Amino acid sequence: MMPVYKTINLRPTNYLPTFAAQHNMNQRELFLKHVAQTSPAPLALEIIKAEGSRLWDAGGKEYIDLIAGISVCNVGHRHPKVVEAIKQQVDQYMHLLVYGEFIESPQVQYAKLLTDHLPASLNSVFFTNSGTEATEGAMKLVKRVTGRTEIVAFNNSYHGSTQGALSVMGDEYWRNSFRPLLPGVHHADYNSFEALELIGSNTACVIAETVQAEAGINAPLKEWITALRKRCTETGTLLILDEIQCGFGRNGSMWAFEQFDVVPDILLLGKALGGGMPLGAFVASHELMWKFTENPVLGHITTFGGHPVCCAAGMAAMNVLLEEELVKGVAEKEILFRTLLHHPKIEAVRSRGLMMAVVFDSFETNKKVIDACIEKGVLTDWFLFASNCLRIAPPLTITEDEITKACKMIIDCLNEL
Repeated sequence: MMPVYKTINLRPTNYLPTFAAQHNMNQRELFLKHVAQTSPAPLALEIIKAEGSRLWDAGGKEYIDLIAGISVCNVGHRHPKVVEAIKQQVDQYMHLLVYGEFIESPQVQYAKLLTDHLPASLNSVFFTNSGTEATEGAMKLVKRVTGRTEIVAFNNSYHGSTQGALSVMGDEYWRNSFRPLLPGVHHADYNSFEALELIGSNTACVIAETVQAEAGINAPLKEWITALRKRCTETGTLLILDEIQCGFGRNGSMWAFEQFDVVPDILLLGKALGGGMPLGAFVASHELMWKFTENPVLGHITTFGGHPVCCAAGMAAMNVLLEEELVKGVAEKEILFRTLLHHPKIEAVRSRGLMMAVVFDSFETNKKVIDACIEKGVLTDWFLFASNCLRIAPPLTITEDEITKACKMIIDCLNEL
């Protein structure tokens, strides 16, 4: 039976924003009329300012942001150093030529910064426009390198929504309407040792989120991901780890894979990579990435990938992450959330750093809580493959006072149900 959350509106239909002045209502009408929609009832908040962990709508209402643009704004909205880096780069140049032809300082310096903080084998960065495009590029690379065509992916995984990325998405509901998709993709259960048997001499790659996000925060067993790495090595299969959501300190270390003592052949990055600007990347060894240069030449190409302004913003954000040692505070803030989120209606709290899922009995309960939170001034959301779970993934800069206030509002909402 189709899950109920997939057959009803996912957004509040009776929510009337505070910006009811004629001009703003016209803005809402224009939004609904001219901006392509992705659901029957979009949230339709008109945010006019964002800073740190706060948002403000056109009526002046303030919100604590508990989702950070879905794990994008790890150093907060509009960090001064990120804004300044953008301004400085715009004063120099913006787009010049298709990616990879000119030596552009923001790309070069950001690639060096990234690889300086990655294992030695991950020393070549291909910048894209988004995480989804990073997935696409990596899927092309593994086929080019191995000459193989089969891919192993996992149920309840999310790697993007373009047709290649959709082919490895782990949920048939989201895939079915767009078939035919890529052939040769085999899906298995995450953390399943039986899945390792699918990896063989025809497998080009295994693609997995280091920590599954849209599944409602599902971390791998250390012995399983170790065995997965070993099986890939034995069969000449490339291991792609997707850290588009869980990278850049969100799980309490710079990269989530560090917590499991494994190193991927290819790493996918996005979201927080751009510091609030659109940017993705896949990272591999120089030896692997060189395959794109011949047979055929221009094996992967993008016009705007690695846009200099986006790279400047992303590099500034990563430097903030390092200089302010934001990763060190993640564990303590995770504990504070877990300490405060206790209520009879909360069945569990699953977390990996500041990537958390508050588990309720049903989507209906979760939706009521999400809607009530928005009314009170706390922005949160649900998960694609765990509709009964409330998402918490705030900026890593969120303060203890903001955490305490947000958790109190969540508990108040539960008390009022």
